[in-house]
This record gives sequence, structure tokens and C-alpha cells, in this order.
Amino acid sequence: MIYPTHFKYTDQHEWLHIEGDVATVGITHHAQDQLGDIVHVEFPAVGKSLAKGKSACEIESVKSVSDVYAPISGTVTAVNTTLEGKEAVINADPHGGGWLFKLKISNPAELAELMDSVAYTAIA
Repeated sequence: MIYPTHFKYTDQHEWLHIEGDVATVGITHHAQDQLGDIVHVEFPAVGKSLAKGKSACEIESVKSVSDVYAPISGTVTAVNTTLEGKEAVINADPHGGGWLFKLKISNPAELAELMDSVAYTAIA
């Protein structure tokens, strides 16, 4: 798998696409592959403050329920409600239409701790 080079990644298999002070967050192709068919997402509330490394939302698959962790600290500005009832989009397009939520970045210094696509590919 070739991961988008303009994204940042975590060792928990989340990705971020950063535009200004907002990060769009999703799970990687590797993560969705490990989960199997995704059937439900429990989104964080818009306006909720998330701390880096803490549970942000849950994804339920036919295999298990897994936490998605906040890759950086910030406030949730949007969730991808188009996935409701269409959770399979996460499996089909995890780095595009399968995004989960957007964060207004509160600590830009945390971005330096994230991996680029080359480093992430080495662990995925």
C-alpha cells in the first residue's frame, strides 16, 4: 500500500490531513484491513475537546469494537455524518470519503511527533 505523502500518521494507525489550523482525521488502510467490515461509528460530539492519545471515537466492525485515538489535541469542529448507514465507505476509501472527524488544532507542536508516509509504511 502506498500511503498519501501529504498526510501525517500515528503508530495507532490514524491519519491526519492538515489544512491551516484544522486536521481531518481518519484511520489508515492498514487499520481498516485489520478491523474487517466496519458496521458502525460512534462519533465524538462537535465542540468536544480531545487530548492527544485519548479515545476520540469508536469503530465497530464485524470482528470487534476499537477506539480511535486523538492523534493531536484539539476541538472537534465536524464529523463525517455521511458515513451513517454507509460505514463501508471507511473500508472502501479510508483516506478519502471515509474520514471520521475534524479537529481545530490546539497544540501545533504535537504535529512534530507524527510520522510521514515513509515512516508509517515501515510499521504498517
